Amino acid sequence: MPKRPLTDPLTDSLTTLSDDRRAEALRRFNILRSHLVDAVPLTKVARASEVPLRTLQRWVARYRRHGLVGLARAPRIDAGRRKIPSELVDLIEGLALHKPKLSAAAIYRRITPIANARDWPVPSYATVHAIVDALDPGLVTLAHDGAAAYRDRFEIIRRHRAEKPNAVWQADHTQLDLFILDANGVPMRPWLTIVLDDHSRAVAGYAVFVGAPSAIQTALALRQAIWRKDTPS
Repeated sequence: MPKRPLTDPLTDSLTTLSDDRRAEALRRFNILRSHLVDAVPLTKVARASEVPLRTLQRWVARYRRHGLVGLARAPRIDAGRRKIPSELVDLIEGLALHKPKLSAAAIYRRITPIANARDWPVPSYATVHAIVDALDPGLVTLAHDGAAAYRDRFEIIRRHRAEKPNAVWQADHTQLDLFILDANGVPMRPWLTIVLDDHSRAVAGYAVFVGAPSAIQTALALRQAIWRKDTPS
């Protein structure tokens, strides 16, 4: 699923919402802001805001699917209809999050005798399917596939970066797109190993060589990186 780009909440179109629902959407966005903008883990946001972790995960999934409008409470659409008890809705949602995954038909078969036994109105199959389909994809992924799958699909990827120069160096190899002659006069593509400062992204050292990369070539690049260098004139 493509991730929704972060935007200023004041620029998103919320004209379709009432004042109360607009205020609720902005309040929830402000709770999520540190996670969405600064990649603060949701577990820390949950502790700071005292909002349950799964609730925050649902909000994030709604925001990525629908933007700020998705953070507003959905309007009631059951006016004039026979109301389904909240306990029955919770039961349907709980079965939908059950592992292994149950189909909507299997959930319908399970809740029908329970509803009859408790004198609840038995919902139609279409109603059960609609309740299951309305569950947030992030919550469904978390329940069925686990936390690792949820992070892969829904969490913002955060790359660690060192806080100051020379705190962390990275080394990598690449084969250059040019040919040189080796000692026997045979054309071949050389390899380049660079040592990169993680904070400044400056090249601290490098080595150019022929043959496959090895620990020795990496050590030579590191030696060149830590060796004293003259100030460029």
